[in-house]
Amino acid sequence: MSGAPRPGSWLRLLAVSAAFATAVVVVTGPWSRSHEASVLTALGLLAGVWLSVWFGHRASRGLVWTSSVALGLFVVQIGIGGIVALGGESTVALALHVGLGAVSLAAAAVTAGLAVRRGGVVAPPAPWRDYVTLTKPRIMSLLLLTGAGGLVLGEGGLPALGLTLATLGGLALACGGASALNHYLDRDIDKLMGERTQARPVASGRVAPARALEFGLALLALSFVCLVVFANVLAAVLAIFGGAFYVLVYTRWLKRTTPQNIVIGGAAGAIPPVVGWAAATGNLTLPALLLFLIVFFWTPPHFWALALLIRRNYEAAGVPMLPVVRGDRETARAIVRYSVVMVAITLLPVLARTVGAVYLASALVLGALFLWLAVALARSTTPVAARRLFTYSLAYLALLFVALAVDPLVV
Repeated sequence: MSGAPRPGSWLRLLAVSAAFATAVVVVTGPWSRSHEASVLTALGLLAGVWLSVWFGHRASRGLVWTSSVALGLFVVQIGIGGIVALGGESTVALALHVGLGAVSLAAAAVTAGLAVRRGGVVAPPAPWRDYVTLTKPRIMSLLLLTGAGGLVLGEGGLPALGLTLATLGGLALACGGASALNHYLDRDIDKLMGERTQARPVASGRVAPARALEFGLALLALSFVCLVVFANVLAAVLAIFGGAFYVLVYTRWLKRTTPQNIVIGGAAGAIPPVVGWAAATGNLTLPALLLFLIVFFWTPPHFWALALLIRRNYEAAGVPMLPVVRGDRETARAIVRYSVVMVAITLLPVLARTVGAVYLASALVLGALFLWLAVALARSTTPVAARRLFTYSLAYLALLFVALAVDPLVV
């Protein structure tokens, strides 16, 4: 460990929490009233530790082995527990279940010990403001608003305060974690995209890449725990899926390979309202799909308007955004096409009788202005027109989801 980078505070916290959660599972066993939640909590934390170690501290062989054993045996233990639950108690199966749990706990405890012990290369500390920046608060606030809209709509009114705090807190952790991992993966191209991104914490060197990785994975693991314990498993899985899609599919793959990156990658940003709906209802039905589609088709016009403004930055970094590959005029025409589809989709919740007159009036007015700005951009593809559409698109989505949330509250 002496020559390897020392685990940061977020990995240490995650490792200790994982060991504690595993101990709770092993000690309480199926007698716990919330055994399923405790098992999933431990699983999420152990997975977060393993990912942090594998991608950030692979040179620390002890951490790699112990975290792998802890996670692997815990997964096997879950499988055996399922067999016991379905097939009835068996002495051999029960012995394996308990024995593997004990070994998994021991491995998790050793992992925590290795993570917290002194030694190794210490990365320089970073200001807390840089860690806040890693979470992209401005983007997060809009995603939380859409999540709140889905929550209220699914509840059919104001949800309980506890569920609201848990859902929005879990979403915030997931969004922040995914954003931090985006900073980690994009640190190479951020250095090439001019002043807009060169000063970002990881690209500028103020936050060590390993620390950003640990921070992002810790937030995602904590998001899963929060939603599993205080909301439901479906909401937790959806939040993690959205974060993983943003990090692995969009950031790692699509962004660097195809001009359709934001079209497909926009699915990640469309997950929060579905998480809100799932947290309130525990299911995925037609209204949840419509919420997803609204944000999914909003994302390309919104993002392409921004891409028109910073096309040269993307060119410098070799990122194949649509304006770079197809030009400004074709991008503007694509914005109009997607805007028409988006506005049409915003009317579907009315036809599905999910919402009423308040939302309908809002969707018509807001959509008409969006289309007007999109057509104006196509007629005169200037930075001024692109900035107007980009700025309005932010207000548009926020106001549309406010209308979605207000509509069920109006008698």
